[in-house]
Amino acid sequence: MGLAAASHLLERGLRVKLYEAGESVASHVRDWGHVRLFSPWQFNTDKAAMRLLREAGWQEPPGDVLPTGQDLYDAYLKPLAETEAIRQVLETRAVVKAISRRGLDKVVTKDRERHPFALAVESDGRMRIDLARAVIDASGTWQNPNTLGASGLPAIGKPKHLARIAYGIPDIIGADRASYAGQRVLVIGGGHSAASVLLDLANLADADGSLRITWALRAQSPARVFGGGAADQLPARGKLGSDLRYLVETGRLTLVTRFGAESVDGTGRGVSVTGTDAAGPQTIGPFDRIIVATGQRPDLAMTRELRLDLDAWLECPRALGPMIDPNLHSCGTVRPHGYKELSHPEPEYFTVGIKSYGRAPTFLMATGYEQVRSIAAHLAGDRTAADEVRLILPETGVCATNLIPSSSEGCCGGPAPAGTDACCVADADAKAKGARGCGCDSAGSTPVVSAAKAKSCRTTAHP
Repeated sequence: MGLAAASHLLERGLRVKLYEAGESVASHVRDWGHVRLFSPWQFNTDKAAMRLLREAGWQEPPGDVLPTGQDLYDAYLKPLAETEAIRQVLETRAVVKAISRRGLDKVVTKDRERHPFALAVESDGRMRIDLARAVIDASGTWQNPNTLGASGLPAIGKPKHLARIAYGIPDIIGADRASYAGQRVLVIGGGHSAASVLLDLANLADADGSLRITWALRAQSPARVFGGGAADQLPARGKLGSDLRYLVETGRLTLVTRFGAESVDGTGRGVSVTGTDAAGPQTIGPFDRIIVATGQRPDLAMTRELRLDLDAWLECPRALGPMIDPNLHSCGTVRPHGYKELSHPEPEYFTVGIKSYGRAPTFLMATGYEQVRSIAAHLAGDRTAADEVRLILPETGVCATNLIPSSSEGCCGGPAPAGTDACCVADADAKAKGARGCGCDSAGSTPVVSAAKAKSCRTTAHP
């Protein structure tokens, strides 16, 4: 997202400085280079960035191919960083430690917007202060995984067993194969990352019958992870959920639901995890390895001296919160949003990309590209382009909400004044026009309540 933002700003003739903490651009992406994306190339590239690349003779990958993280780096991000325009403004191994206003802390109001941003930058072991008119924070969340403990607190005893615990999506089939072959493995998490890990472990188990897999999640049912299957407009995402459902239904793994981990304890036979479930305290294990796939959270330390207006629980910009709150809905789409929704009381500071989602999951790259396009237009003074935000994302095929359905309002709730209590863009648009029931299909769909009483709308219609 930082590279995309720089591309849009440069295209508009604005001065740019692009900081990268790693040895090369996209160091976080390279960490998960072995993972294949479920979104094809057409959703993973930014238009302004592609225009820069084409000027340099770049060969665009086929739009319908699913790249790995390494493919994304090799075929798109690395060539983009090597274009003359980006190369001149990029500084690698430069860590932004803190952001404030020159000469002011966050308490001072008078003339605040007249003071440039002051960035404390660490490079080659030295600190310096750089000044900027505006700041676009695309630092991501990958470096800040959520805890093993279900409460958000560190699990008791975890520091003693770090050698057995991994976070995110290890390279189970490749570089980390020896660490998991023949082992008793616990996977904690209830999202796409956990699904990817479980499927990789199952593939490894096909060649190694002694590998044992346990999946623990806080939810009462894994149905949400299974997604929309064939109705998903990203077929690979739908297949991810369908394949995981097959593993569960055929007994290829042990499923533990409604489990909230609290502590880790080791013995000579491995490590066990203690927590609570519906019946009370429970201990599962022992295990040889634990993989924590519980998502990530934003690092807010660098912005402590800025005036931010964050959603109280998601830690995203407050205006964005109701659109992406997983407590309310779980679609693959979100209402179009740009610089207005991403603004803070601190003028001209914007959080973009996955960091703009705070602790919410299901971010797609196409969302971030539209975010930075709108912000760049705003910073260039192009109000029309900044306001004309368009965002059409592929639906998951199932929209879920915790609102109780009624015969008059349907499964997605009643009219949505701001489009924030709807399960998808088409649903919000339908409700804005006074429609009732599920508006995921422009013609109106019949609300469906599954046997598990999940409040969901299902449609195969495109938005």
